[in-house]
Amino acid sequence: MNPWFLLSCGAGLACWPRPVAGTPFSWRLPRAVRAGWWLLPAVLVLPVFGFGWATATLMLTFAVRQEHRHRARAKAAMAEAELTASVLRTMIGELRAGAHPVTAAEAAAEAVPAASGRLRGLIAAARLGGTADPGAPPALANAWALASRYGLPMADVLDAARRDAEAEAGFRRRLKAKMAGPRASAAVLAVLPLVCLPLGEAMGAGPVRVLTETGAGRLLLVVGAGLIWAGTAWCRALTGRVAPC
Repeated sequence: MNPWFLLSCGAGLACWPRPVAGTPFSWRLPRAVRAGWWLLPAVLVLPVFGFGWATATLMLTFAVRQEHRHRARAKAAMAEAELTASVLRTMIGELRAGAHPVTAAEAAAEAVPAASGRLRGLIAAARLGGTADPGAPPALANAWALASRYGLPMADVLDAARRDAEAEAGFRRRLKAKMAGPRASAAVLAVLPLVCLPLGEAMGAGPVRVLTETGAGRLLLVVGAGLIWAGTAWCRALTGRVAPC
């Protein structure tokens, strides 16, 4: 099969448009295809350069995927802490002004649209006299349940949760700033072997020919890709030790 045909198919899948909300008909790729998109580069490389390059590409793509997911989790944790602090500040202001907790939650839902969907369950449960909805921000749900169970002042309990959320958000911001240098150095070291390939070709050393046409070159390619993956994983492990749980 023509490798350009496989490359065109892969490019088409990678550029597949997302369905627009509100459209009457929208077709999405199957879940298995969307979950295994990172296997696509290795599948495209396999018929062109062989098993060695496909294995190395799979390792490098897996390393990029793990790094992307790690940064996405850190970003989501930062956004969660900042969102919780914003909701709690709004509710505390309403409670200090004499509003009912349910009214304060409704005001927070209006003031912070990003949390309105998660606060609906909490508001509905409070109106019916039930426990806090698990879909609400965990700090708010725990503080709400604690104040309701033991009859504590709601504003004081939420204020303590707000201080914790703001402290967590501040710590994560400082941690991100301090870890920017080490993470940038790790990224440069991980990409450096890939940059050396075109440099070697420009100098006439022919590294691509060696890595493609010789068995030892293909073996070294797989070993090098494995070392790059291991290095990125080790850097994530080292930088992740100082991250809050």
